[in-house]
Amino acid sequence: MAEQAVHVTDILILGANGQVGWELQRALAPLGQLTVCDRRRGDLEDLAGLRALVNAERPSIIVNAAAYTAVDKAESDSTRAHLVNAEAVGLLAELAADLDAWLVHYSTDYVFDGSGSQPFRESDPTGPLNVYGQTKLEGEQAIIASGCRHLIFRTSWVYAARGANFARTMLRLAADREELRVIADQVGAPTSAELIADVTAQVLAQLRHRPDARALAGLYHLTADGATSWHGYARFVIEQAIGLGFPLRTSPEQVLPISTQEYPLPATRPHNSRLDTRKLRETFGLTLPAWETHLKRMLVELAGEKSA
Repeated sequence: MAEQAVHVTDILILGANGQVGWELQRALAPLGQLTVCDRRRGDLEDLAGLRALVNAERPSIIVNAAAYTAVDKAESDSTRAHLVNAEAVGLLAELAADLDAWLVHYSTDYVFDGSGSQPFRESDPTGPLNVYGQTKLEGEQAIIASGCRHLIFRTSWVYAARGANFARTMLRLAADREELRVIADQVGAPTSAELIADVTAQVLAQLRHRPDARALAGLYHLTADGATSWHGYARFVIEQAIGLGFPLRTSPEQVLPISTQEYPLPATRPHNSRLDTRKLRETFGLTLPAWETHLKRMLVELAGEKSA
């Protein structure tokens, strides 16, 4: 008599309905059996439930795309931010170590203080300026301390065709206003969730076949190539959107530069969010496209949705 098939989870994705989580479902599907969890089944605020989930599924790879990302709210909600970004991540690392599973986790440029103008390397000293950055750093530290096989991808300025992000906010505001005032003294690389998911899939596929896979565990910077300011980012979005027929009231010339001091927020932001991606590119033989590339694609996708 044939043996009964046993359900096996190769890859467990947490935060499946977020920008990165949504793209991961597409990018990782060819790599194995996926178990996809949103907050209803994989809530990082429920540590007991999280432990039960991982122990029941026993995945070979845990991909954590869930996080507390409300940067300004975190200043007054630090306990919850710490629970999600640090404690829950530490638990996932502990569980991954017990299973000898890989843990893939996403972190942020906000672990740095934003000083200088050179891209930060993985080995550079950290110095978060806000609660969100501090809790994300503590999550990184918990993963490394656990000894589990891990990939931590620090990224920046994430956007996608779905969900709330800067590009979509600029389109919404430009449809209603004749003028936008946007910060011009913070610089980074707008990075698409699509790129993050595709790089994750490329790296995991390589690790299956490389004899030095365990030695490649660690921390990597993953952003699109190049850099711009929030102001430059906004102007590019408006220029492209107008060319695609979006009915906007704001012209590119009416996207006006302002300083960080002119737009105070509860959480301090780094002025320099550039991340050096050389380690990732050289280790895995990857080419990271210019930040404009995926942004153009996303705007074309949104334009198609509007005309459909």
